[in-house]
Amino acid sequence: MSFITTLLNNLNYPTILLLMLLESTVIPVPSELVVAPAAYHAASGELNVFLVVLFATIGADLGASINYFVALYVGRPVIYKFANSKWGKLCLLNQQKVEKSEQYFDNHGVAATLTGRLIPGIRHLISIPAGLARMNYWKFLLYTTIGAGLWHAILAAMGWYLSSFVPENELEATIERYNHYIVGVIVAIVVLAIVYFVIKSVRKHKKK
Repeated sequence: MSFITTLLNNLNYPTILLLMLLESTVIPVPSELVVAPAAYHAASGELNVFLVVLFATIGADLGASINYFVALYVGRPVIYKFANSKWGKLCLLNQQKVEKSEQYFDNHGVAATLTGRLIPGIRHLISIPAGLARMNYWKFLLYTTIGAGLWHAILAAMGWYLSSFVPENELEATIERYNHYIVGVIVAIVVLAIVYFVIKSVRKHKKK
């Protein structure tokens, strides 16, 4: 992971894009330690916070698209075989995690590609069941962009906020301490998003 560590220590727009691409495949790159620090530096003028969110979201779209098309063309048996392999374990992956993402997708339908982008443990894998289910790619990409963009905006807001009172050498530890607040915000957003899609679905059904 020294390559990733080097990138984390030299954040710019291309490295943000690359790291978020990796995070949206199966490589364990914590997005909170990429986008939040990048926004932290943006507050001092080193980067533009809007471009941080944009490049992070483009990277997430690219990584999610890789997962989507791999799942679409290789199928479930190969995905599970990789998840249970030595390489899968190196990526902190296993069959149970893939099955959990599939169950989430089955329970929430195509909207899962939006809400799933906000849930730790599901976020980087939700594109796999979308590919397995042969979800329309452009709808998948739209929902992924909205979900990833919202997640990155939350992280960027946190990084910008922390820049006002946290020294840089304490930033990583502070972000880890704030994680439970982030999770709380995310859960609230996911619940609201699910309620919205349920109401929308019910109204659409009634019109028929």
